[in-house]
Amino acid sequence: MLEAELIPRLRKGDEKAFRYLVETYQRRVYNTILALVQNAEEAEDIAQEVFVEVYETITAFRGEAKLSTWLYRIATSNALKAIQKKKAQKRFSFLSSLFGANNEVIYHPPDFHHPGVALEDKEQMQHLFAAIAQLADKQKIAFTLHHLDGLSYQEIAEVMQTSLSSVESLIHRAKQNLKKQLKYILIFH
Repeated sequence: MLEAELIPRLRKGDEKAFRYLVETYQRRVYNTILALVQNAEEAEDIAQEVFVEVYETITAFRGEAKLSTWLYRIATSNALKAIQKKKAQKRFSFLSSLFGANNEVIYHPPDFHHPGVALEDKEQMQHLFAAIAQLADKQKIAFTLHHLDGLSYQEIAEVMQTSLSSVESLIHRAKQNLKKQLKYILIFH
């Protein structure tokens, strides 16, 4: 179904059109969110919220960007909200869990499993996703959309509502920061 046909049907509340939208984009939306929040259950909940939000706000969609761009924008925004909420709730417990009884630094990479990762690559990917989790939010989104979802720099600029040069800079800084993080993780692991 073409986007030009899908959007008017969605605006009219067409169930088949909405089902088509979900079936077409649910895997990509879920994987994007999963890469950002790094928790399967949370990613499922947020992905459902994304499609509920799309259903409820499709009439506000102006069509200035592609429908997929709008979906990614909602998905990344909702994932970041969840991350910020979790950070606020766990800030103190996280800080206290970094230090052992003798104030030595303790590091535990997250127990994270992404569906697109082969079993033999799980340990390396855990390190990569732990490093991605340490990136600044905008770097995390740009890197994830480009390297994990395969979006072009131009598509990322549209999703993030920023310039192409900003996206290039964000991805460059993300790569630099990941190199530093991965070097640190591999030395101390």
